[in-house]
Amino acid sequence: MRVGWIGAGVMGSSMCGHVLRAGHEVYVYTRTKASADGLLAAGAHWCASPAEVAQKSEVVVSIVGYPHDVRAIYLEDGGVVASAAPGTVLVDMTTSSPSLAQEIAAAAAARGIDALDAPVSGGDVGARNATLSIMVGGEAQALERVRPVLSCMGSTIRHMGPAGAGQHTKVCNQMLIAGTMIGMVESLLYAVSAGLSMEDVIAVIGSGAAGCWSVNNLGPRIARGDFDPGFFVKHFVKDMGIALEECRRMGLFVPGLALVEQLYQAAMAQGYAHLGTQSLYKVLCAMSGRREDGSK
Repeated sequence: MRVGWIGAGVMGSSMCGHVLRAGHEVYVYTRTKASADGLLAAGAHWCASPAEVAQKSEVVVSIVGYPHDVRAIYLEDGGVVASAAPGTVLVDMTTSSPSLAQEIAAAAAARGIDALDAPVSGGDVGARNATLSIMVGGEAQALERVRPVLSCMGSTIRHMGPAGAGQHTKVCNQMLIAGTMIGMVESLLYAVSAGLSMEDVIAVIGSGAAGCWSVNNLGPRIARGDFDPGFFVKHFVKDMGIALEECRRMGLFVPGLALVEQLYQAAMAQGYAHLGTQSLYKVLCAMSGRREDGSK
């Protein structure tokens, strides 16, 4: 298929690479062309704008930073919705707001275009290994048309309901991750403060009832002092903001999410916006008056 691709960050670059290797013809646009150098070297074609991507593609996939980026790409004058031909399928894989997904789907439908919201879970590891979970909102028949493309990137692809349902599911995902992240970093800080080997603790509890993606994938990074981003703190703060907004709209009481969002705001204030989400450990160390090895 002729696949347009917009965004080549930590996850997007790996995801697009899988699509290329599967034999699809890929047309790529990123805000900074240098970030697409690897994809271009692998055979992708450069486009000068999102509009050009839309004009050359049967399927347009995007994974960018923030809802305002999504809005600009899809809905501004000369954007993807205005430039794509009828019959095109648009797939936004950014974690964005459910209401924006619904707005894009409505604008696309008015032009004979299908739009899916298809955020992902699995982080940089899932992106590299093509094992992402992909949660899809929109028309089921449109999903089936683009399933061959999505299958290049994910091992779990599930239709969750109408437009916006994919984003609602991603809110559930991020709320759960928020809770497990605080439990994980508190546990590991306790471990080293008690004189235990962080690696040994992860090996034991990660294989028991406390096992979770965070401790088994991000715990070892903390143990070796690796706070590079598999997923940026600044983007997780954005995701929790979307979740809190949706919860307020529904009248839900979510004190755990509110607490973790405040702790990640502290991470932002301490200059960790561009570190990985596991840098929450550094925040807890500072608040406890401890070094990363647990010593005072």
